[in-house]
Amino acid sequence: MTTFIIRRLIALIPVLLGVSTVVFFILHLTPGDPAQMMLGDFASRDAVEKLREEMGLNKPLYVQYGLFVADIARGDLGRSITQRQPVIKLIGQKLQATAELAITAIIIALILGISAGIIAAVRRNGFVDYLVTLVSLIGVSAPVFYLGLLLILFFSLQLGIFPVSGRGGPLLPAIGDLFTGDAQPVIRSLRHLFLPALTLGLSFAALLARMTRATMLEVLQQDFIRTARAKGLSIHFVTVKHALKNAGIPLLTIVGLQLSALLGGSVLTETVFAWPGLGRLAVDAIFARDFPLVQGTVLTVAVIFVLMNLIIDGLYGLIDPRVTYS
Repeated sequence: MTTFIIRRLIALIPVLLGVSTVVFFILHLTPGDPAQMMLGDFASRDAVEKLREEMGLNKPLYVQYGLFVADIARGDLGRSITQRQPVIKLIGQKLQATAELAITAIIIALILGISAGIIAAVRRNGFVDYLVTLVSLIGVSAPVFYLGLLLILFFSLQLGIFPVSGRGGPLLPAIGDLFTGDAQPVIRSLRHLFLPALTLGLSFAALLARMTRATMLEVLQQDFIRTARAKGLSIHFVTVKHALKNAGIPLLTIVGLQLSALLGGSVLTETVFAWPGLGRLAVDAIFARDFPLVQGTVLTVAVIFVLMNLIIDGLYGLIDPRVTYS
């Protein structure tokens, strides 16, 4: 297991190098002068030249690339041109908000999606099965931003229960305030978090319900399930103890991929709810042609995907003892 992890971490180096190379050349080979675009059409020539020198754009492209790779090797992602702050600091701030949203959405999806998929598989070709299939099909087909707007219209504008947009503050520090007897920060954070997390959670729950149903149907037809039922074990015990565990690897794979995508930032949901996450940060940086910030966010997303894949591969052995890492 240790050797497997070391090999995967070493493999992270060429992946990040490849991602950084592609992003660097795509940004720098885009038509137009980045310094002129950042300062605007009415900026003076001296201001444009000063910014070009500050960003190193007056150097040959291969020199710029070498300096960029050297900075990454030192853990320096540069300084944002538009926000005048270290890129790693900005990413850390936005990643915290995105992590709150992603983890909450995954919890909602796991509770709703797996439960619905199991019930549909156990009651195959029944009313509940058809209902779950219909609802999950609608959930998969509905655009995330449209679902978000519907939730805002109902819960915020009609009922007035939750805020329309924004973030109520970091959740973890707010939880710490509970020990001092102040519950208002937690309530405020959860009220702002609920609708965007529900939007992402419902969308993923629909996909997870379909996957769970299909996987469970295949497992429930296996011989060991019939043997367990013949021994007199209840259907609930067999489903949870035997069938769900054997259906775990495909479900774990899709949950890991979806969590990686959510941690990388859900642009549409963060835009609809004005959630200050990593996705919005990346989009704003692209429109502003903020090269260091774009490169930093893309590299962060690449690291998230690689590390999540490593974690998921490690969890396979816990679910299925037949999986080895030799």
